Amino acid sequence: MQKFSIASLSVPDENSPIFIAGPCVIESRAMAIETAEELQRISRSEGIRFIFKGSYRKANRSSSSSFTGIGDIEALEVLAEIRQTYGMPVITDVHETKDVTLAARYVDVLQIPAFLCRQTELLVAAGESGLAVNIKKGQFMAPEDMALAAAKVVTTGNKRVMLTERGSSFGYHNLVVDFRGLAKMAESGYPVLYDATHSLQLPSAAEGVSGGERQYVMPLARAAVAVGVNGLFFEIHPNPSKALSDAATQIALADFGLIVKQLLHLYRCVHSLHSL
Repeated sequence: MQKFSIASLSVPDENSPIFIAGPCVIESRAMAIETAEELQRISRSEGIRFIFKGSYRKANRSSSSSFTGIGDIEALEVLAEIRQTYGMPVITDVHETKDVTLAARYVDVLQIPAFLCRQTELLVAAGESGLAVNIKKGQFMAPEDMALAAAKVVTTGNKRVMLTERGSSFGYHNLVVDFRGLAKMAESGYPVLYDATHSLQLPSAAEGVSGGERQYVMPLARAAVAVGVNGLFFEIHPNPSKALSDAATQIALADFGLIVKQLLHLYRCVHSLHSL
């Protein structure tokens, strides 16, 4: 498997999954800092590191009236502050080639949204940034075809690529997770992550916004760890019911420490079995 580093994090890590966590979108500096402080507390308690996640702008919204952000530069500066203050690598989405140059000044990892995972120019631009690139698997993509998306990044000489499962379309307004797909993506040789919150969305099912089934986060996250993923992705929020995006699937910040503890324990059990 391709191995690399993001700041001081090893990818993959036999002792701990890669944890990417943070709010769906930067709604305010205060909310983002509150989230980062809790992640730092969990980090110290469990002896792990996080990659802080936050979209600086939400370009893909069901409705034109949906919240898209507080302003690009303002949100990116919040991410840069978290990076500097807490020593935490940060990741954000890019949607167009022109976004790459701007965002790359502030973050450690660029993320390609699922709906854009076949956009050649965007993948190449992300690769040319020199930053690590996380590609979300499109809801319409066969898992084995994600190797082709990764290859577009690698043509730039940048081999720091991760692939993330986030569910597949199952009829209208529904997603399912085919756990065979995690193993198939792993055959590509790139680290594979499981997005435990987006995988439970019910796209556009709640009158112009996405609904979700948050109650299944832990069963599916445990299953992904058992299958052998290298990392886990969560959207978390101090008050999910008040979140301005993905309110139905974000995890309450107060609950996240226990989730991390349980999944970390399971991850180490799985890896100890592999060593037998």
